[in-house]
Amino acid sequence: MRAKSPDTKKEWVDPDDAPELDEEWFQNAHVYIGDILIKRGVGRPPIKNTKEMLSLRLDSDVLEKLRASGKGWQTRLSKHIKEAVLKGTL
Repeated sequence: MRAKSPDTKKEWVDPDDAPELDEEWFQNAHVYIGDILIKRGVGRPPIKNTKEMLSLRLDSDVLEKLRASGKGWQTRLSKHIKEAVLKGTL
């Protein structure tokens, strides 16, 4: 026998209860004209050391071991290459 499901109806919210849009909200908002972004609002701060996308060919057995090491293997590989470059061993 199935148990009766609890009532899942959401309580109605009056749209007049929405918060007022103040000056700060408008200063931090993205501004669009049509589909074109004119001004980007407050968001994630820019990253100082950005990474670049590249294409790299590796031996399949090496790539297999890297992927088998688990999530974050690309970050770990980048870290090892960076350490080797800074030490002058690469």
